[in-house]
Amino acid sequence: MAKGAKFCTYDIPFCKTTATDVPTDIITCEEAKVIYRRHIAKNDFDFKIDAFVCFYIDDYKFDGAKGVWNDYKNTLKILRHFAGAVTPDFSTYQDFPIPVKLYATYKMRLLGHWLGINGVKIINNVRWRASETWCYCFEGIPQNSIVAIGTVGGNPHKLIDRKRFESGLFRMVEVLKPRFVVVYGSANYKCFEKLRKQGINIVSFKSKTAKIYEEMKNDE
Repeated sequence: MAKGAKFCTYDIPFCKTTATDVPTDIITCEEAKVIYRRHIAKNDFDFKIDAFVCFYIDDYKFDGAKGVWNDYKNTLKILRHFAGAVTPDFSTYQDFPIPVKLYATYKMRLLGHWLGINGVKIINNVRWRASETWCYCFEGIPQNSIVAIGTVGGNPHKLIDRKRFESGLFRMVEVLKPRFVVVYGSANYKCFEKLRKQGINIVSFKSKTAKIYEEMKNDE
């Protein structure tokens, strides 16, 4: 996967953003697998879905012995049928040792690099924690591009995590100067409104859980 890659601080691989437009839709890798299997079962080997695939779900659902990192060739085989991919959101929990968080960031960038040079349109996922991660968590991502973040789960939904999330978000914008920030999950927070007032384009997509909840309400 590292063939032809350039490396930044802490040996984080540079992952070129190969997507030039904001996605029309974003689905999880779980949803993508279901769609893939359905089409392959019908011998429809040339199908194309106009949606980007993201990995804002629990790690065990996409990482492991047969996950996207270890079985990267199969990952490419699936993702080629979709409009593109947001690089995997390997967890970097606050209580993880620094080498583990660095390795997660390394994997995000390197897998994104490899998928990109093999024809998948790539948007970099950005994942930070407290300020001590800022020295490496934005490495390997080009400035003035499209970036993606997830707001499902703990931050910024939980108040205990919100301040850390907001500080990192503002730092990310300062460092990367993105043209667009794609948000998987709710962007209904004051920090995003502040960025909009600064002229930052924020584009949000409802999570799978939010879509299901909305459908349930509509069926009542």
